[in-house]
Amino acid sequence: MEISARILYPALPFIAWLVSGTLKYAVNRIRHGQEARRLIGNGGFPSTHTSVVSSVTMLIGFDQGFGTPMFGLGVALTYIVMIDAVGIRRAVGENAKWINRLTRENAATVEAGLRERQGHTRPELLGGLAVGTLLGWAASQWLS
Repeated sequence: MEISARILYPALPFIAWLVSGTLKYAVNRIRHGQEARRLIGNGGFPSTHTSVVSSVTMLIGFDQGFGTPMFGLGVALTYIVMIDAVGIRRAVGENAKWINRLTRENAATVEAGLRERQGHTRPELLGGLAVGTLLGWAASQWLS
């Protein structure tokens, strides 16, 4: 393994986090204007978690082959992250909406403070997968 591959494999998830987070902020800025800063964090388009995990999974596929054990392991991890994003984390966000609503209705002096944007919709998830795939492909081109 070349020195560039030794650096690129662990650096790519961080790069994906930066790219996805920047893209998410830009999308929020267009959609919500000044509120974009408040929306930084979990939830939204694209899914940063999916971008981070799928970027290195796809780099493994493009660089070492899609039939390798490491690619299979990466796919399994990517599925777990994606299922979590549209399942558990989305449910947590929905529960937070209800708890915040009940708090506002029953205690006028208490501010509802649970973050409601936690999980992702399928399009947000697919956006993260697309970002990760493109970054994995670009990184593989740099290695060759």
